[in-house]
Amino acid sequence: MSPRRSYDQFCSAARALDVVGDRWTLLIVRELLAGPRRYTDLHADLPGVSTDVLASRLKDMERDGLANRRRMPPPAAAYVYELTDRGRELLPVLQALGSWGESELGERGPTDAVRAHWFALPLLRALDSEGLVEVRLDEGDFHLYAGAEDGPVYGDGPAPREPDARLLLDAATCTALARGELGLPDAVRAGRVTVTGDGALAKELRET
Repeated sequence: MSPRRSYDQFCSAARALDVVGDRWTLLIVRELLAGPRRYTDLHADLPGVSTDVLASRLKDMERDGLANRRRMPPPAAAYVYELTDRGRELLPVLQALGSWGESELGERGPTDAVRAHWFALPLLRALDSEGLVEVRLDEGDFHLYAGAEDGPVYGDGPAPREPDARLLLDAATCTALARGELGLPDAVRAGRVTVTGDGALAKELRET
C-alpha cells in the first residue's frame, strides 16, 4: 500500500485533508453512511468512479481508520465495507459541506447522475426531531434515521419497520429543499410535502 500523501503542514485542516481530501473519499463516506455496502453497490452508486480508483480509496480508508472490510455471515458470504466510529464522525463535515454547497447546486444538467438517497442528507438537515422517516420520491424510496447517534443514517427502499412519519414529495420540492430555497415546514404548509403516519414526528410535522 502506498504511503499517504501529505501537505506537510502543521495545521489540523491540512492534516484532515491529508486523510479525506482525495477525490471520491467523502462521497464514499456519504454512501457508507447508509450502513455496510458491497463493493459492487458502491460502484453502482458512485457513477464516474473507476474500479481502480474506488478500490484504492477504500484501501486508503481502511489504512486511515475510516472504514473496515468484513465478510458477511452465510448465506450472504459477501464482503462489505462499513464506516468505523472515526469515519462516522465525518457526518457533520458532510452536512456542513452540503449546506455550503447549496448555492452551487443550480439546475440539474443533462449528464448529471442522481440517486434518490442523495437527498437523504439535505432532508436530515431539515428535520429537527428524531425518528424513522420514510421518503417517497419519483426517483425511488429511501428512509432516514433522524437524530441517530450510531448505526446507519439512511437506507434505500421503504423503512424496515413502521416509520414515525412518511413524506411524499416530488423531485422539484426535494431539490428546492436541497438548495436551501425552501424549508421543510414551509413545504408542508404549502402542500408540497404530504405527511402521513401516526407517530409523534408525523404529528409534529403536520402541526408546523
